[in-house]
Amino acid sequence: MLQISSIAYNISGRPIFKDASASVNAGHKVGLVGRNGIGKSTLFRLILNPDLLDGGEIFVPPRWRIGVTSQEAPGGPASLVSVVLAADKERAALLAEEETCQEPERLAEIHARLTDIDAHSAPARAAQILAGLGFDEEAQQRPCSDYSGGWRMRVALAALLFTQPDLLLLDEPTNHLDLEAALWLEQYIRKYPGTVLLISHDRGLLNRTVGEILHVENLRLNAYQGNYDRFERVRRERMVLQAKAREKQLAERERIQAFITRFRAKASKARQAQSRVKMLERMEPIAAVSQDSSSTFIFPTPDSLSPPLITMDDVAVGYDQTPILRKLNLRLDSDDRIALLGANGNGKSTLIKLLAAELRAMDGLLQKSKKLKVGYFAQHQGDALDLNITALEQMKRLCPRDVEEKLRSHLAGFGFDADRAETKIGQLSGGEKARLLFAVISRDAPHILLLDEPTNHLDIDGRQALVQALNAYDGAVVIVSHDPHLIEATADRLWLVHAGRAQPFDGDMDDYRKFLTTQRRDEQRAKSAARRPAKDKNESDAANSAADRQAQRRAAAEQRKALAPLKKEVERCEKLVDKLSKQRSALESKLHDPALYEQADQSKTIALQRELGELSESLEEAEMIWMEALEAYEAAQELAQEAA
Repeated sequence: MLQISSIAYNISGRPIFKDASASVNAGHKVGLVGRNGIGKSTLFRLILNPDLLDGGEIFVPPRWRIGVTSQEAPGGPASLVSVVLAADKERAALLAEEETCQEPERLAEIHARLTDIDAHSAPARAAQILAGLGFDEEAQQRPCSDYSGGWRMRVALAALLFTQPDLLLLDEPTNHLDLEAALWLEQYIRKYPGTVLLISHDRGLLNRTVGEILHVENLRLNAYQGNYDRFERVRRERMVLQAKAREKQLAERERIQAFITRFRAKASKARQAQSRVKMLERMEPIAAVSQDSSSTFIFPTPDSLSPPLITMDDVAVGYDQTPILRKLNLRLDSDDRIALLGANGNGKSTLIKLLAAELRAMDGLLQKSKKLKVGYFAQHQGDALDLNITALEQMKRLCPRDVEEKLRSHLAGFGFDADRAETKIGQLSGGEKARLLFAVISRDAPHILLLDEPTNHLDIDGRQALVQALNAYDGAVVIVSHDPHLIEATADRLWLVHAGRAQPFDGDMDDYRKFLTTQRRDEQRAKSAARRPAKDKNESDAANSAADRQAQRRAAAEQRKALAPLKKEVERCEKLVDKLSKQRSALESKLHDPALYEQADQSKTIALQRELGELSESLEEAEMIWMEALEAYEAAQELAQEAA
């Protein structure tokens, strides 16, 4: 168990933690949340180096190995798979010693230890992790130096996961991942056998991977059971109760103070007045409820335009006369909410740039409404901001004809009060710079918002504020994001960018998750088929003999017997999923009954909602187990067919 006991820590005299305590049980998966700059990453540093503490202690079991996300990207000529394999220092040291060892006893110890740590399967495990993070077989053999910083950070994450530490500290692990890799990581964390402490601004990831939440607030660590949605609900209820208790206490203090003021001068009441003075002194003040969120987004309403806004007929687009996407036949209307899906490198950003007129069509016909205004949020657009001027000065440069009052009003719609509007951009946080960019791209009330990874620097509150603003916005929205929650909450149509095409995807995000699972399984089958040796003609002839047919029948019977337990497990899981689905439908029917909400006592409603949340989690877990059992059964069938 990780035990954090009454810790205190200060940075330049500013307290970060004071009398903060928490515990994390072995094997549990815990989300660490709190507003930006409150000390989440600092806690990771303190776990790694408890000597830095100003008070209290952090206990980690002596045998636990700790792994934490790296802030540095690997480089150099070594291949990706070599970098990942080298992360297991014990295995690398044993293999190096094995090469030169001459003592039989020591050599036997080395071999035994290599067997204990499952060293023979290490290359396959490393390749599997790299594949999940978006590197195919060819890419895994290329040197790290061939890749950009973002892709090399993926390699660093792969190396960390490969070492399988007992305590895995993940600090924003999806920052450099596309949606497909993020979904793979989500499944990996769910099945991870060790203890996980996860910092993330992706509420979907927190909802689907962790069973507990540690909230950093008021210099302390507050523990909540359940995923992020449950934490948010319970915390909101606590805040309501705290606000009521504070109001009650303030009224009581006013009543006592009025008695003291009235009777302190009277000799007959002096003793009673003095006792009430002591009562006030002993009364521990209840803190006012503080709201962490300061994020605001208000997109201006665009002028009306006749549909369609954009149409494409057999359009091709790319770079340096090389098409990346071909035969684009798409249409965009003013009420569209579209998310682009597809792995990195397939052309999502290319399509966004085409819509933003940063790229021209190489072929085909692209038509736009003549008065169309577009707001384009690019991944690296923040690099163009002048860090030496204020947010207000930035807006004045872009809108020199607008009066200052109008510019201040527009900035206020994105959370910039008078002081923040006159703060140098270089002194703003990452989230504030992101909000400034939203203010910049929406200054002309655009008809379309094109958002390429808009949430990279936003915390959970900021992301939720963005969701609400996009849903209130009257124009069209096209999003590229690795945040499934943002897509699920704002997009009503999906376009899949894959294999040089961009086409509507029929389904929602759950369907897309299933599509990715099926796609990976098909790729594995194709690889297995490619490695399968062709049968020798003489063997085929011999198989036609009666003796061989009899042997085949016996082998088939043995295979069926061997597959029976796996098939039985698949059927059991399928029945469980069906049972849980029916239970969830029954609960949802109860919650949809208007009579339930007419009762004075709402405890039953709250209990049903809690039960529905827990049942939904159980159903999702059962579906994952069912899918894994089905994959194991199908893999065993393939092996049996290969053996035959």
